[in-house]
Amino acid sequence: MKRVVTGASGHVGANLVRALLHQGRSVHALVHVDTAALAGLDMETLHGDVCDLSSLRCAFQGAEVVYHLAGHISISRDSSPKLHQVNVEGTRNVVRACLDCGVRRLIHFSSIHALTATPSQVPVNESTPLVDDGTEHLSYDQSKATGERIVAEAVRHGLDAVVLAPTAVVGPHDYRPSYFGQVLLSLARNRMPLLVSGGFDWVDVRDVVEATIRAEETAPSGSKYLLSGHWLSLMEVARLAANVTGSSVSCTAVPLPLARACAPLAEAFCRLTDRTPLFTRYSIEALCQHRLVSHQKATSEIAYQPRSFEETLTDTYRWFRQNGYLPPRAPGGAGHL
Repeated sequence: MKRVVTGASGHVGANLVRALLHQGRSVHALVHVDTAALAGLDMETLHGDVCDLSSLRCAFQGAEVVYHLAGHISISRDSSPKLHQVNVEGTRNVVRACLDCGVRRLIHFSSIHALTATPSQVPVNESTPLVDDGTEHLSYDQSKATGERIVAEAVRHGLDAVVLAPTAVVGPHDYRPSYFGQVLLSLARNRMPLLVSGGFDWVDVRDVVEATIRAEETAPSGSKYLLSGHWLSLMEVARLAANVTGSSVSCTAVPLPLARACAPLAEAFCRLTDRTPLFTRYSIEALCQHRLVSHQKATSEIAYQPRSFEETLTDTYRWFRQNGYLPPRAPGGAGHL
């Protein structure tokens, strides 16, 4: 059975491909440019672009299942044409190619950011509305919400599809690395003296992948599942990181009002120095949203059960060390690894 994974070289894609191969599945990885995360794997690599419908039709020919993970991520309020091209038109092309090629099932990855923010004590679940196109919503959030609506409309017209919306993904095989992976590396190197006094719901990429495979196998068509893990503040993450790595905690929590006021200056400094900002006005606001994310539906219907965050953090740092992102730990040093 042929399975195609778009965005196969991304964080979730690299883990999903490995899990499918471990089960003996036939995997075809659709990649645009970067293939470093897939080096040495026994599978077929297809070069294509979700913005190119003809390349998708070629890739999906004879496919039973398509996992659509490709997307453009932004932690900036700036509206990038690429957000619409990849997350909206790219999803429209994937849906069209699935229908044209007779794909049995599409697994579409949305995002927790596609959902409207709720008060801190109100749980977010599958019935929480998607954001609209109003100017108060960020371009990334709007693009993921619009992409999800495109899939839902296709389901009403006969496409067999399931939507998954994970929270902040953490875990091994983070090759680029991700924005949060960069934060973890900075913490381990003691290069992050200031943290915002907010937090987020963090989920292990391996739990997301396991849920993805179960959803493909058993979920009813048209289903949607939120895949959440555990909410921790950034300071709690820093303390756990210090415990795991043996580094010292040297971070100070910056109050949210001060962080909001300073964020534009930090973004401007990063632009001038050609650096990627890890904290922006958008990411700071995200740390104040979606505190209670329910995964009850996924647990009930596809046996989803997230592991502890400490296990996730330990395995992530171990992977970073084993793959040269951090120096080997000195013999007899503190910490788990």
